[in-house]
Amino acid sequence: MTPYILVLYYSRHGSVAEMAKHIARGAKQQISLDVMIRQVPEIADITQAAQDPIPADGAPYCSLDDLANCSALALGSPSYFGGIASPLKYFLDQTSMIWMSGQLANKPASVFTSASTMHGGQEMCLQALMTPLFHHGMIIHGLSYKSPALHKTASGGTPYGASHFASSTGSSALSEEESKLCHDQGERLAKLCKALLNES
Repeated sequence: MTPYILVLYYSRHGSVAEMAKHIARGAKQQISLDVMIRQVPEIADITQAAQDPIPADGAPYCSLDDLANCSALALGSPSYFGGIASPLKYFLDQTSMIWMSGQLANKPASVFTSASTMHGGQEMCLQALMTPLFHHGMIIHGLSYKSPALHKTASGGTPYGASHFASSTGSSALSEEESKLCHDQGERLAKLCKALLNES
C-alpha cells in the first residue's frame, strides 16, 4: 500500500476543518507522500435519523481502515470543556482492534484544536487528543519554538500543537500566525514520517 498521511478531524463550525487544510498543505509541500483529509460524522441520538454515508460537504468520512493503514496522523477536534468532541471520541472508541494489532505503533502523530474563548481548554483538549494516541503506541510531536509564529501569536498556538481562537462571531477564519503554525505542524509531521519510513 502506498504510504500516506491522514489528517483526521471533527469540525462543528468550520474552524478545525480549515486548520486541517493548512496542515495538509504543509505536509504536502514537504514530501511527495499522499495526504488524505477525512472527517467523522455526527453522533445521532435516538430521536435523529441516521446520516447519509457520504457527507453533504467537506471531506469524506474516515473508515477504520483509513486510520489503520496511515503512515502518520494529524488528529483535530474543537475543545468542549477542555475535552474531545463526542463524535471524534466515539470514532476513537471503536479502534480497539487497531490497538490490539498494533497497526499504529511507532507512527508519528500530532494534534490540533479550536476553542471559542482564549482560555477555553485548548491545551487540555490537545492533551486529551494525545492520550489515545499514546495508547496506540504512536510517536507524538508538538510545535517547535523554531516556528517564529509561535513567538508572535496573540491568538491560538501552543507547543503541544496548533490551536485556533474562534471568536464569538463564529468565524472560522484563522489568523496569519495560526495558519502558519498549522502549516509548520504539517511540515514537521511529514519530515518525521519520511525519516521513519526511510528507517524501516
